Amino acid sequence: MHSEHLTHPKYRADIDGLRAIAVLSVVGFHAFPSIFKGGFIGVDIFFVISGYLISTIIIASLGRNSFSFIEFYGRRIKRIFPALLLVLVSCFAFGWFVLLADEYKQLDKHIAGGAGFISNFLFWNESGYFDNAAETKPLLHLWSLGIEEQFYIIWPLLMWLAWKNGLNLLIITIVVGAISFGLNIASASSDSVAAFYSPQTRFWELLGGAVLAHMALHKQSIFPEFKRRIDVWLCQMVHAQVPETNDKILRNVQSVFGAILIAIGVLVITKANNFPGWWALLPTLGTLLIISAGAQAWINRVILSSRVLVWFGLISFPLYLWHWPLLSFVRILESGTASRELRTAVVLISIGLAWLTFRLIEKPIRLGKHNKAKIFTLVFLMAGVGSLGYVAYKKSVGLSAYRNFNISENISSQFSWSYITNDICLNRYPYKNDPSAHWYCMTNRDEKPTLLLVGNSFANHLYPGLANNLSFKHHTILSFGICDAAIPAKPDEPDFEKDPLQVCATKGKLREQKYLEDIIDKSRSVKFAIIDGLERSPDDKYISRLKKRIDMLEKHKIKVIVFTPHLIHYLDIRSCFARAFRKQVNCDFNIDERTQLADHISPLIRQLSITNPNVVFFDPNDLFCDKEKCSEIRNGMPLSRDLDANGHGGHLSEYGSIELSNIFEKWARINLPQILNN
Repeated sequence: MHSEHLTHPKYRADIDGLRAIAVLSVVGFHAFPSIFKGGFIGVDIFFVISGYLISTIIIASLGRNSFSFIEFYGRRIKRIFPALLLVLVSCFAFGWFVLLADEYKQLDKHIAGGAGFISNFLFWNESGYFDNAAETKPLLHLWSLGIEEQFYIIWPLLMWLAWKNGLNLLIITIVVGAISFGLNIASASSDSVAAFYSPQTRFWELLGGAVLAHMALHKQSIFPEFKRRIDVWLCQMVHAQVPETNDKILRNVQSVFGAILIAIGVLVITKANNFPGWWALLPTLGTLLIISAGAQAWINRVILSSRVLVWFGLISFPLYLWHWPLLSFVRILESGTASRELRTAVVLISIGLAWLTFRLIEKPIRLGKHNKAKIFTLVFLMAGVGSLGYVAYKKSVGLSAYRNFNISENISSQFSWSYITNDICLNRYPYKNDPSAHWYCMTNRDEKPTLLLVGNSFANHLYPGLANNLSFKHHTILSFGICDAAIPAKPDEPDFEKDPLQVCATKGKLREQKYLEDIIDKSRSVKFAIIDGLERSPDDKYISRLKKRIDMLEKHKIKVIVFTPHLIHYLDIRSCFARAFRKQVNCDFNIDERTQLADHISPLIRQLSITNPNVVFFDPNDLFCDKEKCSEIRNGMPLSRDLDANGHGGHLSEYGSIELSNIFEKWARINLPQILNN
């Protein structure tokens, strides 16, 4: 359809003030999460506002027969592309100097996803146990922009088709919104990551705004008689002599109640909740109540329309774009959470950049002449930036020849998780549709297994070293587990459901335990089993459960080798290497930590040596320690791949795994020569 102009809603300063509340909540949460625990609901406020404003334009323009797809998308391009382009290019340039090779490769992918407005799908697919911390992804916040843009693509077309066929736009909006909300509730408990990033579980928030837009344009009201009675009752409560009702008091109460819902959301909702789910109703309903209260409600007129909040509302979009990359880059450079003073400075810098972006880039492009040329240029530039990000992501190794990486590509590659699973294993064993099997199923050949790696992810990280060690080439190595080897063997045993990853037991049914027993029974070829990933301070109950697993293995005449826990130091492994604007830190630590760990595990060794005398124990900490000190670096290479300053992760890098296999081989020649023989 072609027309002269779209119909736009009358400007409301209070909606800009509401935008300010939304963006300041998000910024507060990202900068000071311990204070603004639920500040991330600001995104949900944005969704409702966007749905309301965009649907007002669409529905009003359709009603006047003046809707134009070209004009609609042209305005969206001029509104969104300028600031987004600036931030994407800035991240690309800054990341070139400060990021390690694997970090820069990931950033390139996210730039391509941001330019293509599919960031929510990228981050959805990346989310998982081994994904790097969200705080180290400078463009993570673009997931919400992806959902909004996907809504902008789908919703106008659906509304136009419904209007052309004479359908009721309000009913369609309510039905689609209800379906989306139902999907949200269904997904929030079963797959919270999907519920968070998926457009179909988020559209209901934008559609809530669309319902409000339709009702406002057509002067419709929900339960009008009920609202009139409430208004009369409120007037009687306030006035001695009841005046003629005009909804004034009801609108004020409505606005106050909406503000209370949003405040409760910011204060009560946390990342631990299954969000969005039912919790998202707090910011969604709160925003709807405030907008529907009208510009003359006291909160809207006095607080939300104040100059300060309106100013923040005007720069809310560039502020949202700028603040997270700056906070993320600072966290990367600091190898952990930055000081409160530094985070405060970053927030202030973000506000300054947002204002400059609004004044010098957004306004000149949105206003003035040459609209067609501006739109064409913006589309061309966005396509170019997206293509650049994609090519850089695909050609990251080639780029290193043109870039002065602070550390080599070989070192940086140690931080990837390329060896989690392989197709040979998935195709050989009938458990490939199970998430746990898919994560860890690894084998070096398509033959019956002779050497099992049993335990959690710390057993899995032994695989690349053993698989690449010539002394173990005669073994068919199978790594197939993500569960602590000492979790209860039967569903009716105590603590069976207390699995930290919640993947070893589902509704009383065995998973990884049963899989391994099936493999052992059917293959009858397993000769050795290495157990790793044990607790660092095991109690008697834990030791008893581990004994049951060892008994099961020994019953099948399998020789059991127990790897005692390896050292996990409290530092960011990436900080062991220098990068721009930051020197490397000392990654050596006291050898006493090894002694303390050995003391904690000694009761387990003592008891099992009595009850299961054929079990042998291997201490892997010669990898980290010599006679004087311990270190996370060996021959200039990282021994860990995902260690952070809180002690999370601690899985061996591929180099660390290979080095450990060499140490294990030398130990085995003396203590377990049969494992080396064909």
